[in-house]
Amino acid sequence: MSVPRHGAPAASPLSTHGRALLDTFDSVLERFALISYVDLIDILLVTLIIFGVLMLIRGTRAVQVLRGLLVLAAFVFILAQIFELQAFTWLVDNMLPVLLIAIPVIFQPELRRALEQLGLAGRYLRIFRRDESNPVVDAFKDAALRLSQRRHGALVVFEQDTGLQEYIDTGVVLDADPSAELFLTIFNKHTELHDGAIIVRGNRLAAAACVLPLSTSSLSDRQMGLRHRAALGISEVSDAVAVVVSEETGQVSIAHNGRILRRQDIARLDTILNAFLTGPRQPDFLGRASSEPRA
Repeated sequence: MSVPRHGAPAASPLSTHGRALLDTFDSVLERFALISYVDLIDILLVTLIIFGVLMLIRGTRAVQVLRGLLVLAAFVFILAQIFELQAFTWLVDNMLPVLLIAIPVIFQPELRRALEQLGLAGRYLRIFRRDESNPVVDAFKDAALRLSQRRHGALVVFEQDTGLQEYIDTGVVLDADPSAELFLTIFNKHTELHDGAIIVRGNRLAAAACVLPLSTSSLSDRQMGLRHRAALGISEVSDAVAVVVSEETGQVSIAHNGRILRRQDIARLDTILNAFLTGPRQPDFLGRASSEPRA
């Protein structure tokens, strides 16, 4: 009969746990060793595509739609996996081809905007030309003072990253150089083009007499005229900046990001517009742009 040695150490739980961690670490290293340069390029391309899609839909209504679709998909997947619902799983699997057709329809404005902006590289260089004066802003400032004095209403929309081609198509194409006299002529009460909006693209007047979507968020506000509702409406569906000269009071209002700033100082109109158009528009934790003037 053998007697156990009292000096022999017993197996430590800590050393067993350490060996398990080492085995896991070795397994992870082996998997990483199998990744080639082609796999890294593949992952990078997919990441860039997802990032580009998120940047395109940032600040649009598609963000809420996408969030809802993701929540619904996660709920359906968990429900089907936990309860093993065979009929429900069959229904979901057969609905996937329909969703592939429905997604381009749901995100049609964002897809159209993405295709329009593939050839637009100017917005990526905006940071390098922040100190340059905008000739359209300068011309409209001079015109706004006289429009206000004459009580002639005006609505001017400055296109930014979100394309407004669908609204330009509703008006009369101008593609004209900006001037105060041209603004005054278009918004004269006796001309055919004074009723709609002027849309500015870059440093040119793209079109006049354009029809804009009307906002329904301020129907109870009796001070909101048709021009103000149109300015607020275009700011709700795009990142455009809309300027309104009131026909009744002569006051200037600016709509941006679904909000309207009333009673703006015409003498500082060029400074305020340049802050909107050339400053960074990354929202802070309060949801307002860092360069956005305060009301």
